[in-house]
Amino acid sequence: MGLLDDAKETAGAAAKKVSRAAEDTVDRVKDKSDEAKANADVRKAETERDSVEKRNEAKEQLRDN
Repeated sequence: MGLLDDAKETAGAAAKKVSRAAEDTVDRVKDKSDEAKANADVRKAETERDSVEKRNEAKEQLRDN
C-alpha cells in the first residue's frame, strides 16, 4: 500500500501545481486586461483634454477678433 499512497500523493501534488499554474495564468490575463483598459481610458482622457484646449483656443481667437 505504500507505493499506492505515494502515487496518490504525487498525483495530488501535481494536480495542485497545475491548478496553481492555471490560476496564475488567469490572474496574468486579468492584469493585462485591466492594464489595457486603463491605457485606453488615459488615451481617451488625453484626447478629450486636447479637444477642449483646441476649442478654448478657437473661442479665444473669436473673442480677440
